[in-house]
Amino acid sequence: MPNRLRSHLSFPLSVSLMSVLVASAWAAPAARPPAAPVAGTRAELALLETTDIHSNVVGYDYFKLAAEPSLGLDRAATLIAQARAEFPNTLLFDNGDTIQGTALADYQALVKPVKCDEQLGIYKVMQRLGYDGAGVGNHDFNYGLGFLGQVSGRGFDADGVPAKGGKACAGPGFPMVLANVYSSKTKKPLFAPYRIIEKRVKAVDGAGRPVEATVKVGIIGFTPPTILAWDKRWLEGKVYTEGLVETAKRYVPEMRKKGADLVVVISHGGLDAAPYSPTMENGNYWLAQQSGEVGGIDAMLLGHSHMLFPNAASTVPQFNLPHVDKAKGTVFGVPTVMANLWGKNLGVVKLSLRHDGKGWKVERDRTVVESRTTEQGNKQYVAADPQVMGLVRAEHEATIEYVKTPVGSTDFRMSTYFADVGDSSAIEVVNQAQTEYVRKYVAANLPQYANLPVLSMAAAFKSGFGGAGDYTDVAPGNLALNNAADLYLYPNALYAVKVDGAGLKAWLEKAAGRFNTIDPANTAPQELLNPAFPSFNFDTVTSAALAYEIDVTRAPGQRIRKLTLNGKPVADTQAFLVATNNYRASGGGNFPGLDGSKTVIASPDASRDVLIDYIRTAKQLTRAANGAQRSWRFAQVKTAGPVVFHSAPGKIELARAAGLANVSQLREDDGQGKGFALYAVDLSK
Repeated sequence: MPNRLRSHLSFPLSVSLMSVLVASAWAAPAARPPAAPVAGTRAELALLETTDIHSNVVGYDYFKLAAEPSLGLDRAATLIAQARAEFPNTLLFDNGDTIQGTALADYQALVKPVKCDEQLGIYKVMQRLGYDGAGVGNHDFNYGLGFLGQVSGRGFDADGVPAKGGKACAGPGFPMVLANVYSSKTKKPLFAPYRIIEKRVKAVDGAGRPVEATVKVGIIGFTPPTILAWDKRWLEGKVYTEGLVETAKRYVPEMRKKGADLVVVISHGGLDAAPYSPTMENGNYWLAQQSGEVGGIDAMLLGHSHMLFPNAASTVPQFNLPHVDKAKGTVFGVPTVMANLWGKNLGVVKLSLRHDGKGWKVERDRTVVESRTTEQGNKQYVAADPQVMGLVRAEHEATIEYVKTPVGSTDFRMSTYFADVGDSSAIEVVNQAQTEYVRKYVAANLPQYANLPVLSMAAAFKSGFGGAGDYTDVAPGNLALNNAADLYLYPNALYAVKVDGAGLKAWLEKAAGRFNTIDPANTAPQELLNPAFPSFNFDTVTSAALAYEIDVTRAPGQRIRKLTLNGKPVADTQAFLVATNNYRASGGGNFPGLDGSKTVIASPDASRDVLIDYIRTAKQLTRAANGAQRSWRFAQVKTAGPVVFHSAPGKIELARAAGLANVSQLREDDGQGKGFALYAVDLSK
């Protein structure tokens, strides 16, 4: 494998300033014991964070088979180099959701799994970039404990996980910490719960003279306890979780006792001010609130929510809570950062340290928290570090060849630009594939359910959250594996649940939380979409048998009207089988009644593979047969002012092709500087 061998060789240096900065990202300082600091010694230590990279190693879209400069660890590497040139002392951490999320990730996990002695592509890059440590995200469990244990170099002593056999596999090359996930077999943490890093720093003594010293930085990792529901098929009976606060109370004092000057939390989660629960998804608000009780937290590096913090302009509810300073980047006074997703940003927490003769203390009034972006304005981005592609070129090119594998064809364009207002062109085929799978499974294995109506729920996974290019868009013509991956983004398994009519309506009511409540009498423009409600939770049915309306003038929970099956009102006690995925069936999204107890089919088959098999059998998809059916409509209401939403510009012809005559483009540029156009939907039509 000459390309793979070349990826480990050194690269020629450029004389340009940027290349010098980039090259510095790969440098590792030589170790030398520093002198003990004296009282009055000061130092600055910058904590650098990436999070939710989701295996976007290079700025490339494997769905569109095109370069994508707005994302990628290769551009974040440039920000890392710049920060290291700016700050004399830095530590670089990753927050998790690292190994899953792109076709490259699937290729290395499922198609041509990396061998024990091979390092995962993204870890090769992270090791060369000199990461000092990392946490573990919920999506890192998506390929199962065996794979995660292998690529992390751990090998887990857990039931159902192959034994290590005395041989350690190639790991990431830096410590990974996770404190709140335990093996059910050993009752011990899967990963090291924490690590104390002895960081050599450049400092100045009380007289202003330059000195060198050591700061002992303890890092502790957390992941959402809800992984037990989201990846139940991999984790049930094998691991258990504990709450963030309880776990911190156990380990942080131990870290302090072992000499940690600073405690840095690497927690894959956001903020939630709901009453604390050991199973809550985003428990960091309460972790910060109880910082003193758990032993003292000096900084929190967050993730999971795919958002920016600090961000003074943010309207996101989790950043508009009491004791959360979204401008300065603090939560109950604890310096806190969240660096978006996909390598788009680099989080920076600049800690000002002062030694009191006994240990280092953080001067919080001099601490600065910020998030730096790869976007430099006018849709221009910092240069990518070329060494990153050099390290993963073989894997990258093999992935491209793999995703070009043909599976069928389509005579219409399948997109999600207008999925929120009724375009089912990229959703119906997913529902069709899931419905057919469940019907065949029931006929072969579950005759007791043979007379139940089978429905399917699907959502638009890509609906602009990551920018104006973050939409599913499959052109007419041949369909390849990359197109199927675009239609179904996540490596979920297909599940089916049994629900009654009341449960079905409650499901649809929860999904209708995608919309704001519209006041018909308001003459000002009103935003249709609720920015805090992700598109992947807007589950919809595309069955000719089922029909319903969504009345967005009503409060959430009261919006589903005229729910009928074959023209007759759905009774509360009427039974259905509903095809969905393991995430939703097991409680993902907190949909009422969906907690794993209603699952009747837990398929071993991935939802994406089910879709691919369906397309292969159909051979050619047509709009009439596979992309025009929709079960829901907006309830008709006349509004005094426009109801607006944002999508990619210049796509109005796709709304027309989908039969959405009530949609219009108001402005090519919505004025928010993110590349979106402003559209309106006429709810009276």
